[in-house]
Amino acid sequence: MWQVISGIFLGWSLGSNDASNVFGTAVASHMVRFWTAAILCAIFVVLGALAHGQEGIETYRQMSPMTPNLAFIVSLAAGATVTLMSYWKLPVSTSQAVVGALVLVGALGNTLDVSSLTKVVLCWIGTPIGAALVTIILYYTLGKLVNRIGPSLFSHDRWLRIGLLVAGSYGAYALGANNVANVTGAYVGPDMLTPFTACLIGSLAIAGGVLTYSRNVMMTVGKKLVQLDAFTAFVAILAEAITVHVYALVGVPVSTSQAIVGAVLGVGILKGARTINRQTLVRILFGWTGTPLISAALTFAIYQIFSLTGNL
Repeated sequence: MWQVISGIFLGWSLGSNDASNVFGTAVASHMVRFWTAAILCAIFVVLGALAHGQEGIETYRQMSPMTPNLAFIVSLAAGATVTLMSYWKLPVSTSQAVVGALVLVGALGNTLDVSSLTKVVLCWIGTPIGAALVTIILYYTLGKLVNRIGPSLFSHDRWLRIGLLVAGSYGAYALGANNVANVTGAYVGPDMLTPFTACLIGSLAIAGGVLTYSRNVMMTVGKKLVQLDAFTAFVAILAEAITVHVYALVGVPVSTSQAIVGAVLGVGILKGARTINRQTLVRILFGWTGTPLISAALTFAIYQIFSLTGNL
């Protein structure tokens, strides 16, 4: 089934852009080496996808029924969009790229499920806001716990590094559980992939993207948006992981980029709005708004090519 090639490409694109964000703040704060983060992220992405990835796949199946060729078009357009944003060093939502493509295909074929689309869009809005709120709660809760136990214990780099590794691994697990549907969910259906096979192929593709092309976006989120110390980096990663995991349990694929940016902005709110790099924030917001539009435009162009050649 040659059409899965574009799904693998999309998974690689997702890994290069989204998956790295679960460790971006840890790497940028110089507490975790890039390759340590990338290897752990790749491993736990696969584990999370195989354990809980099938719930999100069902949501995408309801949004717009797919044929193999339509699934190829959606994945190719979304993958090209995310790769473009990665080249620009912008953390964007792969979910938005996929849904932008799905909406265009559904509209052209009159198969769009508006109720499923509404559910996904509402979760997009809630992701960064929820992550920021979780960050603020964790910051004060963990801060009080550290003060009670003894700041000297947790101020030691060794303990913070362990915390960052654990939180990042959990974030990667949540990413795999939530976002594998973005990669191969469109291929699950009659005469295509089974849910388990889709989760396996998708998660391995994501892992490949993490290991080969994730460093640039990782540094944009982890260093350029808000300067983080080791403790706030730990809080941000943990908040992102919790937020994405909740949506994975609900069965709605959301973006780790939106979650980690929301978490980092939560840190910025705690430290004072002046600590937020507004230029970087504007670039990130541009990426979020432009992603579904660019993906839809590419989908339309590829759709027309397939239509003219009689392959739809």
